[in-house]
Amino acid sequence: MTALSAADFERLRDVRAHRPDEIGAAFAARRRRDVLRGDGRLFIVAADHPARGALAVGSDQTAMADRYELLERLAIALGRPGVDGVLGTPDIIDDLAALGLLDDKVVVGSMNRGGLRGAAFEMDDRYGAYDVATMAAKGIDFAKTLIRVNLGDPATAPTLEATARAVNEAAAARLPIMLEPFMSEWRDGRIVNDLSTDAVILSVAIAAGLGADSAYTWMKLPVVDDMERVMAATTMPTLLLGGDSGADPDETFAAWEGALALPGVRGLTVGRTLLYPPDGDVAAAVDTAARLVHRDIPASV
Repeated sequence: MTALSAADFERLRDVRAHRPDEIGAAFAARRRRDVLRGDGRLFIVAADHPARGALAVGSDQTAMADRYELLERLAIALGRPGVDGVLGTPDIIDDLAALGLLDDKVVVGSMNRGGLRGAAFEMDDRYGAYDVATMAAKGIDFAKTLIRVNLGDPATAPTLEATARAVNEAAAARLPIMLEPFMSEWRDGRIVNDLSTDAVILSVAIAAGLGADSAYTWMKLPVVDDMERVMAATTMPTLLLGGDSGADPDETFAAWEGALALPGVRGLTVGRTLLYPPDGDVAAAVDTAARLVHRDIPASV
């Protein structure tokens, strides 16, 4: 299924080279919506991985390297019923705005992309993408941060401090901000997130206390064993994250379905698992996830 044409991409390149003001105009003209409406659930497609140097999906180390293919997959996903919005860094969000794909969608801006995958400074996760002032000015609807807490790495401290500032700024702007926390450690020269139940609960406790005003704070949490205990650790609205593609999509969908039924869970934020499914059928993968989030979507779509 192709959602974008060669002419669409030619126009996008032309806008970026000759008429960059049109990108801002596209934001100003786009039709916005309430973050939560209808059934009060959210299904967000995530595409902020490349800016961290994370291009791999499964065993394919460069799966997300082709920007045109990524945009085409995003266009397919955003066109499916039940997809409420998209999460990305400014380069991707600007592309989607120029292509006219953000009307009636919740736009989530990714903020800290400084901790590059595989870098010696990976835990120094500086805020080098969106900032709150720009998001508020552009009418972006939601902010997102990643908080990897490494008790053995001093670079965690400034990342926590920067995140607290982001939470304060978002609250002052009345901009919802989702925090994606992990307990992490260096292992064989790479950062590994601890996905045990107790570690996820600890990460939630740490992240929830950041900032001087938690009124606009959400959580973005992995689906792990005993999610009932995880969700008992917070009163904040929570979106589940999808992670990388699993070997068995049916098992992944079943785990999401169970977690989505828990109190406090408001929906899904998923990227690679749906944009690059094992069988290549983006629309089918997205439709399956959308029906898990929004129960009123018919199975025939």
